[in-house]
Amino acid sequence: MRVNNLFKIAWRAILLNKTRTLLTMLGIIIGVGSVIAMLAIGEGSKESIKAEISSMGSNMINIRPGAGFRGGVRMDPGAMQSLTLDDYEALQHAEYLSSVSPVVNAGGQSIYGANNWPTTVYGVSPDYIDIRKVEVEDGSMFTQYHIDSNAKVAVIGKTVVENLFQEGEDPVGKTIRFNKIPFKVIGVLSEKGESNFGQDQDDVILSPYTTVMKRILAQDYIQSLSASAISEEKAEEAVTEVERILRDEHNISAGEEDDFNVFSMDEMISMFSSTSEMLTYLLVAIASISLLIGGIGIMNIMYVSVKERTREIGLRLAVGAKGSVILFQFLIESVLLSFTGGLIGIGLGIISSYAIEEVMNWPTIITTSSIMISFLVCAFTGTFFGWYPARKASALDPLVALRYE
Repeated sequence: MRVNNLFKIAWRAILLNKTRTLLTMLGIIIGVGSVIAMLAIGEGSKESIKAEISSMGSNMINIRPGAGFRGGVRMDPGAMQSLTLDDYEALQHAEYLSSVSPVVNAGGQSIYGANNWPTTVYGVSPDYIDIRKVEVEDGSMFTQYHIDSNAKVAVIGKTVVENLFQEGEDPVGKTIRFNKIPFKVIGVLSEKGESNFGQDQDDVILSPYTTVMKRILAQDYIQSLSASAISEEKAEEAVTEVERILRDEHNISAGEEDDFNVFSMDEMISMFSSTSEMLTYLLVAIASISLLIGGIGIMNIMYVSVKERTREIGLRLAVGAKGSVILFQFLIESVLLSFTGGLIGIGLGIISSYAIEEVMNWPTIITTSSIMISFLVCAFTGTFFGWYPARKASALDPLVALRYE
């Protein structure tokens, strides 16, 4: 019998029981749709994280003191105070660094008139805005003069402006208080919006690091250092140079463990991408349970179909039909069920992905590979779960099948 005739017979058998067919395909539809949507969310998140980190500066380097926990045991608090202003001075002479800035921060209440707003003040150097790709929209950034004189000046973000000042009021030249300490506003940062990690990047106050260290924190160590390599291509050499300089500054001998950590943007992108991929695989594994249930449903319905058509199978075998033809016919029915459910599931997955992006504002990217994988999974599911019922149908004894009631 020709293959196209087998397809016609199989398709006709599927259409005879539309409701049963739809219920059988439901597991495949939900499974494929869920897998495509989860992969789209995972891919979108990964690309969004890459873009977010790259927007900070593809050649940016972060230097932090030793980790607070290692091997499940809390480290000496002194390890968290391992970065000093001497390290900052030493890194300013690094060959592969174009800029470097200390970073210290403190949370507290900002006040102007009758308005107040909880925010964070960051003590930095003038190079910080170049390292972090931030611009001053109004006014100006503080200078080295303000650093040397521990000046109580500040450059504030848009969120702070909106919550402390009336609409239309120019904050430049006004004096705000942070934890009871007065700061003269000399500039306003351009708007950056919310990061993909849920952080409001405009809810900041920038001030000279010397001012924050002495007047707010009363400490002589640095919480972290931000730097930028002279180019993206030289970022790896810059990381190596920073590690060498800091090891020399901290008198760390060969074989001893560093009391600091140096991260480049590439390392951060790789770390976050790995985490995102792991979560995506976990979500896909959970969604794939629906595919397994759908496959079991196909096997079940094919068993029912074989039982219902036992006399038909016996008649065809009696008039000379080969067992391989019967096997192929039922296998085609199984694959058609799986493929049709898969096509509907792909449509559902694409629509769901766009809906998630529009309604929940989550970034999604639908890849060709996810659709191809879905097709392959559907083919495998239809073949794997349809084989045994089809094999059972082809192995029926014609005389026994004809007598079946």
